[in-house]
Amino acid sequence: MSIEQDVNLKPFNSFGLSTFAKRLVRIRSEADVRRVLDHPDLGLSPKFILGGGSNIVLTRDIDDVVLKLEVPGMRLVEARHDAWIVEAGAGEAWHALVAWTLEQGYPGLENLALIPGTVGASPVQNIGAYGVELKDRFDSLDAVDLVTGRTVTLNAAQCRFGYRDSVFKQGGFAGLAGKSIITRVRFRLPRPWQPALEYLELQRKMVETGITAPDARQIFDWVCAVRRAKLPDPAVIGNAGSFFKNPVVTEEQCRDIIGRDPGIVHYPMPDGTIKLAAGWLIDACGWKGKSIGGAGVYEKQALVLVNRGNASGAEVVTLARAIQESVYGRFGIRLEPEPVVV
Repeated sequence: MSIEQDVNLKPFNSFGLSTFAKRLVRIRSEADVRRVLDHPDLGLSPKFILGGGSNIVLTRDIDDVVLKLEVPGMRLVEARHDAWIVEAGAGEAWHALVAWTLEQGYPGLENLALIPGTVGASPVQNIGAYGVELKDRFDSLDAVDLVTGRTVTLNAAQCRFGYRDSVFKQGGFAGLAGKSIITRVRFRLPRPWQPALEYLELQRKMVETGITAPDARQIFDWVCAVRRAKLPDPAVIGNAGSFFKNPVVTEEQCRDIIGRDPGIVHYPMPDGTIKLAAGWLIDACGWKGKSIGGAGVYEKQALVLVNRGNASGAEVVTLARAIQESVYGRFGIRLEPEPVVV
């Protein structure tokens, strides 16, 4: 186990924010976690878990011991009559896993293509896109308790998945935020495969192409094309993907907003609530293309905040708060950020 000192975290967060880790340890196995816990100095120090850095806004240097997750591996665990069970190491890139499953003939994750970040972060955030959430394809995960060093296996119920939420984001006695580190995740990909095509932009692709019964590879290609058309590549311009959650309101609230803004983009949910497009709300308030310092709102998609070159974490947070106040002032809706501010 090697301990790296004074590491610049700019290459390790998709926003490209320059802050430093006092100490960083690369975690490639459960044994590495236990070595850290058994270390006379590191074991007693607070820990900061870092995956792909695609869902954080760094506003300060990190004095905690940074555990950089790099657990590798992808494999088929079991081929059941009703599902394929696939496992991946927490350090694998999420999109690489999606592509690998399709190459191996295990469809089911195609709607989640091109989401930045690692496999280990996917259940923490309960990632979702184009009509599918991680919880819809989740089987179980392994995590190491950061106090005892024991490996535990959690099922979907124990993960307490919510909209962009899980037990790993929840503090308090019952939450696991900062208390464990995910090392491996298993996915249940249903057989026979059924496409998820309810999302408006996939419906448009079907009309544009005339393909009414796309296979999983076609949906994967469509999702990648849609995301690339409106979302910036973090390797080119720093960002954390969608910065705000799409707010959910009652039918009555939605009718009230439609009465004032008939063009608002909204999606009825199975439970009778209405999901509003946060990007539309931000755009309607005139934020698209605007900047505060080095932080800006992406010109092609108002839901995405970007680093225009040398933004600080403080500038990103200031911009986000200004947008929240603007949207609240016009619509009475408080937008909730997706990334964690550190």
